[in-house]
Amino acid sequence: MTPPVGTFCLVLHTHLPWVAHAGTWPVGEEWLHQAFTGSWRRVLGLLDELAAAGHRDVLTLGVTPVLAAMLDDPYCLRELHTWAGNWQLRAAELAGRPEPHLRRLAGEEWAAATACLADLEARWLTGGLSAVLRPLVDAGVVELLGGPAAHRFQRLLAPRVAAASLAIGLDDARLRFGAAPAGIWAPECGYAPGLESLYAAAGVQRFVVDSPALHGDTAAARPVGDSGVLCVGRDLEVSYRVWSPKAGYPGSPDYRDFHTFDHASGFRPARVTGRHVPPEAKRPWEPDLAAAAVRRDAADFVDVVRCRLRDLADRDGRPGLVVACYDTELFGHWWYEGPDWLAAVLTALPAAGVRVTTLRGAVEAGHVGPPVRLGPASWGSGKDWRVWTGPAVQDLVVAAKGVQHRLLSTVDAHRGAARDPVLDQLVREAFLALASDWAFMVTHDSAAAYARDRAAAHTARVHALADLLDAGDRDGAVTLADRLRVVDGPF
Repeated sequence: MTPPVGTFCLVLHTHLPWVAHAGTWPVGEEWLHQAFTGSWRRVLGLLDELAAAGHRDVLTLGVTPVLAAMLDDPYCLRELHTWAGNWQLRAAELAGRPEPHLRRLAGEEWAAATACLADLEARWLTGGLSAVLRPLVDAGVVELLGGPAAHRFQRLLAPRVAAASLAIGLDDARLRFGAAPAGIWAPECGYAPGLESLYAAAGVQRFVVDSPALHGDTAAARPVGDSGVLCVGRDLEVSYRVWSPKAGYPGSPDYRDFHTFDHASGFRPARVTGRHVPPEAKRPWEPDLAAAAVRRDAADFVDVVRCRLRDLADRDGRPGLVVACYDTELFGHWWYEGPDWLAAVLTALPAAGVRVTTLRGAVEAGHVGPPVRLGPASWGSGKDWRVWTGPAVQDLVVAAKGVQHRLLSTVDAHRGAARDPVLDQLVREAFLALASDWAFMVTHDSAAAYARDRAAAHTARVHALADLLDAGDRDGAVTLADRLRVVDGPF
């Protein structure tokens, strides 16, 4: 048997921006529904198909605990079911339009909505994400990555808060999926020197970093100092072939355009056509043309990976490792044809002599290099911390320090032997106040006012609960905690 030219790992990170109570932002709830129906469910369906065909160690999948809780929650699942039913009704209405391309689109959307409803009713409504994903984890089809309980840039967390957030996140995954993940996708791929000690203490064996943290040398996992914890770097040269800040396959002319709507129906009827073509001039989306583009771009990606692995083998004298990392939402939500491209790539790479495996499988295959000292890093703009610590968000940084101080002092002063629902709610509000999404949205001026309002609201709730407890008003604290629990929902 010919040895593989090298090893390829696909890492997907599934994360809900604008965490918890997604309906607060005008399009937040719509985003959640579209991401589930267009991306998450379709990607898991693809993995089911690959599992049935005998594939194992297909990819590594990170799921943030907040999103896992939402997709296990009966209320959230019922809302998804209602949305899918309305999706089917909208498709039926679209079929009555006079434009031929809209009638064709109606058939596509009706079929997709019908399949989604059947899947929801057969599997999701009875068990949620845990019941759908755990068989794939147990069978070794997917390696699961965990993470902290809330999506917070860890560099800005006090050590006790960071440790508690990570422990809660790993415990949550253990409850939902049967075991705590051995690897994590840290929020924003953020790293600060010393985090490896936190990871080692929590039982984490490996984590993902972006390429610049390793000065571009991502051909093997590397122990961080003497911690024994491995960092695995995203290969930007390969990853950017699919999606980069400026280009990538999804921008090709024949793919479905994400930004152009038929506003009467809410559907996206156009193809990209061209980068500078205005919406009204875009051509109708044609599935056959898009399918041809999928085949073309999948073949190109396989060639890119093979060439990269051959170059690494020539350089190092041994088979190399390529790790490509993306947000799961790219595949289906942002890029409608993304799941089809994934299916083509994950079957074509092994046929081309490339070992496809998980991060765990890559380590077990010996893709481990010498120890490395990492500097500060993230996968945000500049590959440093500026998105979360820059001048535009200094007020959020200062407020976050106050939230953490109040959280720790209140827990220390009022924690008893039994579980306390008031302190539970205090922790929850603090973690939401500290979410990294708020700084990201402010720095990028993307619904910045909403982000500041959300951060301020959760910060105020932390101080209000703490004030009541410190004043000895236990009844008032219980009443407020109960009200906040209802406001934010059960997940």
